[in-house]
Amino acid sequence: MSARDQILADIRAALSDVSPPGSGSPSDSVSHPGAEPEIVPSASVAPRPAARRHTVGDVVGLFAERVADYRATVTRCAPADLARTVTAALVPGASVIVPADLPLPIPDALVDDGARTAADLDRIDAVVTEARVAIAETGTLVLDHGPGQGRRALTLVPDRHVCVVRADQIVADVPDALAVLAPSVRAGRPLTWISGPSATSDIELRRVEGVHGPRTLIVIIVT
Repeated sequence: MSARDQILADIRAALSDVSPPGSGSPSDSVSHPGAEPEIVPSASVAPRPAARRHTVGDVVGLFAERVADYRATVTRCAPADLARTVTAALVPGASVIVPADLPLPIPDALVDDGARTAADLDRIDAVVTEARVAIAETGTLVLDHGPGQGRRALTLVPDRHVCVVRADQIVADVPDALAVLAPSVRAGRPLTWISGPSATSDIELRRVEGVHGPRTLIVIIVT
């Protein structure tokens, strides 16, 4: 028996007591021993289980917890304290770049004009951007590189990324985030998904940070 046949046999065994939609008996799930199970798509989307519904406070708290699990720094602040909180997240004297349309004044920051190369950006210490949406269950930030988010290279090259996200931008899970991002996808916008600082592991499972993105991620939640 080939590996493919073994896998299909295991699937048939697992589905032996499961009836396809509209079927009246478990025996209808497999037509004969050599046939692959027929998958019949459901005509409607099942409602989300109540256990996955969260209040706004739950979502913000869960997101903060999951982001911290990735070794990112999480800070909460009121809107009136945002500028001060962002400044505190930056290293004094370090070079900083921001998108041209970032609605937040950053003293002495360079404003990206789109002309700097990756080598130019590599000489800049930090970047400050906003996010399009954040996902509580996975601790993920998603940028569609619209207003306040800058071009993709801007968030991938400098070593420190300070990302501002509003509490009302945090959703419970990936399906909720995809619903928010659907217009961006239809418009052909690039999406950057960020789950903590850049990190990878070698064959001996030694964690290495900063190989393909910022080594330091600071998330500021505006509540």
